Amino acid sequence: MIKLSVCPGKQSGPDCSLRSTRSLIVLLGTALILSMVTAVCFGAVTISPLYSFQIILYKLSSLDPGQITTVLPATYFDIVWDLRLPRILLAAIAGAGLSVCGAVMQASVQNPLADPYILGVSAGASLGATFAILLGGTSLFGSFGIIACAFIGALAAAALVMSLSTLGGSSSTVKIVLSGTIANAFFLSLANFIIYFSNNTQGISNVTFWNMGSLAAASWQTLLMPAITVLLGSLYLLSQTRTLNTLMLGEETALTLGVNAPRVRYRYMLLTALLTAVIVSACGTFAFVGLIIPHIVRGFVGADHRRLIPGTVLGGAVFLIWADTLSRTILSNGELPIGIITSLIGAPFFMYILIKRTFS
Repeated sequence: MIKLSVCPGKQSGPDCSLRSTRSLIVLLGTALILSMVTAVCFGAVTISPLYSFQIILYKLSSLDPGQITTVLPATYFDIVWDLRLPRILLAAIAGAGLSVCGAVMQASVQNPLADPYILGVSAGASLGATFAILLGGTSLFGSFGIIACAFIGALAAAALVMSLSTLGGSSSTVKIVLSGTIANAFFLSLANFIIYFSNNTQGISNVTFWNMGSLAAASWQTLLMPAITVLLGSLYLLSQTRTLNTLMLGEETALTLGVNAPRVRYRYMLLTALLTAVIVSACGTFAFVGLIIPHIVRGFVGADHRRLIPGTVLGGAVFLIWADTLSRTILSNGELPIGIITSLIGAPFFMYILIKRTFS
């Protein structure tokens, strides 16, 4: 497996690790900025990077757009600032949140196949959001109805997985994956049941497209909650890198080092359920993002969560930005749901992991 190292010769230790982490952050941070600047140019209307930069600069500096309307069509301002930029930012937020959830889940349950989609957490959040949209669940929690219902559904799925995996004694990686498969099928069936018997034609259409993942509804108003939640969750998980490294050593070893693995695992499952619920309520479900990004980043930086967590946050953001750009441009007369793109990439990668683990 390839390891990324910026330390010359045989140097190692804390200073080497710190330089490696900083180099990783700079590299992926630069890739993220370039991706955002480039992605805002593509769509039904192609806008040059220079024009896009001018529009964003004028908007951020609160200058009168009329100063440059002699050069740029007025519609360019709406396309770049009101349509594409919020969408790109939401893609970065969702990609970062789902990727870090996958990395934490894989460490918590010591299973490289774990992620919010495989373990049924996304399906639980989808069920809750479907209930809120089609059966009036928003009336129970006001303006936070979809988020609250999605969180309850995600939490129920996480609880079901943990309960099933510990039946008959201690849990194992096989039992956790099987429990996640059961939870995923069960909650998706309940969501489809609600959709089938609903009389809300427009709601059914919205839920169907939303269940395949879509950033089309992104706006400046919908960015605040996901941004705050993912930012705070990622900062907290960055402070937990030592505990996550300890969990990878096994439950018994973690206990001897002073880490209560079951308690920590439930806390992390609760946090990942919250992050997944907020993301799903904002833009639907994206399969395999939390699975493939941690594996790709781990292949370059190793399993140390001091580098893996920031790497997955930035790498996930970059990945989903380009997946969304592809979904916006692959069809000449429409938009492809982004969940289809992530599944087409993630499913072969998932098979690769299974084959590699089988024959290794």
